[in-house]
Amino acid sequence: MARHRSRYINNLRRIAEKNGTPVFVVDHDKIRQNYKVFTESLPRVQAYYAVKANSLPEIVKTLYDMGSSFDVASFPEFMIVYENIKRLRAKKRQDFIWDKIIYANTIKQIETLHKLDQFKPLVTFDNIAELHKIKVHCPHAGLCLRIRVPNTGSMVELSSKFGAHPGEAVDLVLEALKANLVVEGISFHVGSQCNNFENYMQALQLSASIFKESESRGHKIKILDIGGGFPVRYNNKAKSFKVLAKKLNTEIERLFPEDVEILAEPGRFMVANSATLIAKIIGKAIRDGKTCYYIDDGVYHTFSGIIFDHCTYPIKAFKDGEKKVSAVFGPTCDALDTISIAEELPELEIGDLVYAENIGAYSHASSTHFNGFPPARVVHINR
Repeated sequence: MARHRSRYINNLRRIAEKNGTPVFVVDHDKIRQNYKVFTESLPRVQAYYAVKANSLPEIVKTLYDMGSSFDVASFPEFMIVYENIKRLRAKKRQDFIWDKIIYANTIKQIETLHKLDQFKPLVTFDNIAELHKIKVHCPHAGLCLRIRVPNTGSMVELSSKFGAHPGEAVDLVLEALKANLVVEGISFHVGSQCNNFENYMQALQLSASIFKESESRGHKIKILDIGGGFPVRYNNKAKSFKVLAKKLNTEIERLFPEDVEILAEPGRFMVANSATLIAKIIGKAIRDGKTCYYIDDGVYHTFSGIIFDHCTYPIKAFKDGEKKVSAVFGPTCDALDTISIAEELPELEIGDLVYAENIGAYSHASSTHFNGFPPARVVHINR
C-alpha cells in the first residue's frame, strides 16, 4: 500500500513538472472501474452518464466504449456525445443507436427543440406549458415525465425546481396522448449525493403507482428513469452505494415487471474519484497568527464545487512534517475565493505543490475565466 502510494505521488509530481500548474489529472482506469461497479451492482439498470458532471470528450469516449448511454441537459452537451459516437461509429462500422442519449433537462429553449427534432430524441418534461412547446417545436420526440419526489438528506436538492406533482402525472400523460405525443417513461431524481436511501424507496413506490394508474386508464408506460444521486465516498459519512444497490434491486424486482426498461443517470458516481487537481503555492502570509497559503487554483476554477456543489476537497501536501491549521485561498482578487480556513498542512513555502483528490465531478465542468485566470490544464492518464 505504501509503495503504491509512493508511486502515485511521484507520478503526480512528474505530471506537474511536465505540464505546469494548475493541472487536472483524469484517471480513466478509475472511470472504467466505477462503471463496472455500477453495472454489476445494478444488473437491470442501463447507465446514462450525466454529462454535466464532467463533459470532457475523452471521458465520454471511455464511457461509450464501456457500454454507457448518456444524459444531456443542453444542445452543446448533446453534440459532444453525438460527435463522439459518430466518429466511433465510422471506425467500428456499427449503427448509431439514438436511445444512447436522453435529453433530461425538463425546460428547453424553443431553438433547442427545433435542433433536437431531427434526431427524434427522448426528452423529459414536467408541466403542461413544456408539453405544448414540444408539440409545436419537437413533435418527433419521445417523452419522459419527471415527477417530484423527496430530496431529504441529499447534498444538492432538486425537487424545488423540477418535477410534476405525482397526483398530476397521469393527467399529463393523457394530455400528451391527446396531442399525439407518447409518454414512454417516468423519471425522478432524489437529489445529488443522496445519503437518505428512503428517498429512492418512496420514489419507486410513487412511480409504480403512476405506472398502474396510467395502464388502467389506457396507456402503458415502458421506461422508468431512476435518475442520479448515487453516493460517492468523499468521507466516512457517505453511505455505501452497494447497500443502496441491494435495496434498489429488491424494490425494482418487486414493483416493476421485466418488460419495463430501467434507466439511471449517474454522473458524480462515474467521475468524482477519477480526478486529482495539482496546484502550486504562489503566496504565503500570517494573518491573526494563522498561516495563509495562496494557490494557483480556486473556487472560480476547479474548486468551484465548493460553491456550486456544496462539496469540500481536502488539500494535501507533497511534503511531510508536523501539521498545523492553515487557511488556503485561490488566486483571484475576490475574498469569496476561499478554499479552506481550517486545513491541516505542514510548513510550506512559495513554489511547493499541493493536491486535492476526488475532484472529478462538478469541478472542472464549472470552471470560469474570472479575473483572467484560465481553467486548469487537463491531463488524461490510463486511456
